[in-house]
Amino acid sequence: MKRNYLYITFLSLVLTSCKDEFLALSPISQASTATFYRTGSDLLNALNGAYGALQSGGQYGQYYVVAEIPSDDTRPVLSGSVTDQDEFDKFYMRTTNPFVATRWSDGYRGIYRCNAIIDRSAGVTMNEDQKKRIVGEAKFLRALMYFNLVRVFGDVPLVVQEVVDPQEGYNYGRTPVADVYAQIIQDLTDAEGVLDVSYTGANVGRATRGAAKSLLGKVYLTQRRYAEAAAKLKEVIDAGTYDLLPSYASVFQASAKNHKESIFDVQYKKGSIGEGSGFANTYAPENSGNAVIQFGGGGNNQPTADMIAAYEPGDLRKDVSLATSYTNASGVRVDYNFVRKYRDAPVISGDSEDNWPVLRYADVLLMYAEALNETGNTAQALPFLNRIRQRAGLAAKTATDAGTQAAMRLALEQERRIELAFEGHRWFDLVRTGRALPVLRAKAAAIGIQTNLTENNLVFAIPQSQIDINPTKITQNPGY
Repeated sequence: MKRNYLYITFLSLVLTSCKDEFLALSPISQASTATFYRTGSDLLNALNGAYGALQSGGQYGQYYVVAEIPSDDTRPVLSGSVTDQDEFDKFYMRTTNPFVATRWSDGYRGIYRCNAIIDRSAGVTMNEDQKKRIVGEAKFLRALMYFNLVRVFGDVPLVVQEVVDPQEGYNYGRTPVADVYAQIIQDLTDAEGVLDVSYTGANVGRATRGAAKSLLGKVYLTQRRYAEAAAKLKEVIDAGTYDLLPSYASVFQASAKNHKESIFDVQYKKGSIGEGSGFANTYAPENSGNAVIQFGGGGNNQPTADMIAAYEPGDLRKDVSLATSYTNASGVRVDYNFVRKYRDAPVISGDSEDNWPVLRYADVLLMYAEALNETGNTAQALPFLNRIRQRAGLAAKTATDAGTQAAMRLALEQERRIELAFEGHRWFDLVRTGRALPVLRAKAAAIGIQTNLTENNLVFAIPQSQIDINPTKITQNPGY
């Protein structure tokens, strides 16, 4: 490969948004970065483009591949010799796997956009409070993108300035995980100080102060800094901005999205404008025609039998989240496990209104309970666990069920698995709590795992393309 190949990790062309409304996230065409960042409108449009990066396949468009498939919750569909997703499920990953390649490149394309906004903002004349908010939103997005990269790959290049010279990209090697997390925490701390509490109209869906605090709490939890996680998550709860909706089913109704339980979603909008989501079609059964969703399905991310059996009798969340059969056009029952949490009718295939829920209030309550439990406050954690169970129609846990720290850990693990099913949490939860290896080893035969799982399997392969481009700086993870 020629050395003058543009280092795609850092040198992707910045794509920014052309429309005034926040939900219109289409990139502007052929805009020169040298002349674009001049006005407040330019900066806001660029920010909209950074939000738009979250829709990409390598970020949340195909998030399930890295966040659900490696866990015990779902399995992939196999199509002939195509094993790209199966490699995550059974842990025999190639370094050329296309999903790790797009996870890396799409993540850094989004970070590039954020860096450009932050760096170029100083030269833009506009209302200073609005500028601070725009920079704060860009820092929130950058923190989220790095959080997802560091959890997938471990050490990753930390780039916090706009890279404009192709040769400059070769200077960046992999930065230790601790340093990446330090930057994430700094970005979120900066963001929470300047972001608005809420938005109205076309601005609904932007990162809020509560989103920054919630993500910061999750970062602290991931680092096992439990006291700091508890303090930050309590700030979210005490603010009173968010609440659980009375019905679990209503949380996922596309017609009423961005509701009181929603803290931060990746925004999608249908209408043949290139902004719709594909989850409804992606997860519907293969060869089902229009029986489950208009334009059929891809059969991806199928719930496992183990996942289905994890629901307690009478749990109201089960039928909202999954199905085990459907009736075809001939009136015949077809047994098929599939995710049905995202079900908005598409305009065309892959063009639905369903958002992707990154942070919601139920997650905050369960994280807070976890942080309390890990700081020795198990009794105080119990009411937060039971708030989630009550909405699900289940009996409250008691001190007999979850009165010890160890018992509460397992109760929270179970509740997170069910409450947040198919929202991209299970794999990262298992890794965060140190439970990935024991849980998956116990189920290795049922899943068909093809290796003896070790700590090496808790992060995925660095894309071979990145090593080929910059072999003196970018090294492979052990075991790949």
